[in-house]
Parts: sequence; structure tokens; C-alpha cells
Amino acid sequence: MDLQKSPDASAATAAKPAELRASDADRDRITDILREALAEGRLTPEEHAERVEGVLATKTVGELDRFVRDLPAAHTGRAASAYVSAPNRPAQGAIPAEADENVVAVFSSAVRKGRWRAGRRIHAYSVFGNVEIDLSEAIFEYQQVVIKAISVFGNVEIFVPENVSLRGSGGGVLGNFEVDTLDSGDADAPVVYIDGLAVLGNVEARPKRGKLVADILDRVTSRVNERVADRLDRSLRKHLGH
Repeated sequence: MDLQKSPDASAATAAKPAELRASDADRDRITDILREALAEGRLTPEEHAERVEGVLATKTVGELDRFVRDLPAAHTGRAASAYVSAPNRPAQGAIPAEADENVVAVFSSAVRKGRWRAGRRIHAYSVFGNVEIDLSEAIFEYQQVVIKAISVFGNVEIFVPENVSLRGSGGGVLGNFEVDTLDSGDADAPVVYIDGLAVLGNVEARPKRGKLVADILDRVTSRVNERVADRLDRSLRKHLGH
């Protein structure tokens, strides 16, 4: 009796990489590629924003490919590892996923404000409570910040500086989900994405008047200075014959 599995049976039980569920780390690496494409002038700010919003809503690994397939980075080893995950171990060269930050209020209130370091992903949960996330004085260590806000008979308020970009996608069930869209004129400015749901509750995100991210100009100036120094160094080496 032949106990070998038929090819069809083996294929049926083997999961295709493209059909695997996308992780937050997979989406983060794709958004990093899109950010670099924006900085290089390969994408307009509008195209960048549209693609990043699509990436955040993507469910499977295979779907991520369409957002970068027309970019040079999509045809390098780095891009391949960005959206093909190996189970139980990170892909070679993968960026470790940072721990998500949770702000929770259940029959209470929770506030995150002042001079604090905003992570790549923040989860806000309000159940018969009130959550306030104030990014107006925060330190942005990442160009993209995603806030997932869930409000059930509660309230979630999010404030951002006036010189960042603010986007939102969500909805309400007998509740209110409102994001005051904001477009920064600076390509290096952080982009805050609000994703969530309000069930008999409220989720609001808006800029805080008079508040600006003061270190955007410093980051841009530093980056320009590094590029100038690198070019001068290469020019000097070439002149000296090294």
C-alpha cells in the first residue's frame, strides 16, 4: 500500500507565503520603503499618502506587493524580505518590531501628554472612560505613527502639532468618528494615521493650534549636512586618488 501523500494533498496543506496574514512588522517595512521613495522624489506626497493608507488596511502578505512593485526597492533582496515572512524567525536584515503602547481607560481616564517619545504604534481603548493622547509636544522617532482608537460608550481625543500630516479611516456605530485631515508642506514631517471605531462613543483627532514639531527643521538640516559632508569626503578621496 502506497502511503505517500499525493502532490495535490501536499499542496492543499501547504500555505502559500502570499496568503499568510500580514503582520504589523510587514506593514512597517513596506511603509519604510514608501517613505524612502517619497524622499527620493519617486512618489508625490499624495501618492505616498494613498499607498500608506492602503498598506495599513492590507490583510495578507501578498497584497503588500502591489504598493511597491513599481519601485526599485521592490526588486532587491531587501524588499523581498520586507513582505515575505519566515515563520517563527525574522527575515534576514529585518527591523525588529517595537512593542506597541497601550493607553486604556475603563470607567476611568488615561492621559498621555507632555514631552514623551511617540512609538510607531499606539493603541487607545476607552470603555465608559476618557482617553487623551496629546502629541503636540511629543518626540517623533518615526516618520509614520499609527494610532488605533476604540471607543465603547467612551471618548478618545487625539491632538497633533499643526505642522504634521494627519489622516484617518474609521467609523462609528451610533457614535462619532472624526479626524480633521491635515497636510504638511514638509516631506520630512511625521504622518499620524488614525484607525478605529466608535460604538456609542466618540473618537476625535485634530491639530492643536499654536503647537509645532520643533525638531523637524533640525532633522532636515542634520540630514542635509550629512549628505554634504559625505559628498565632500568622496570628492576629496577621488582628488587624492584613494
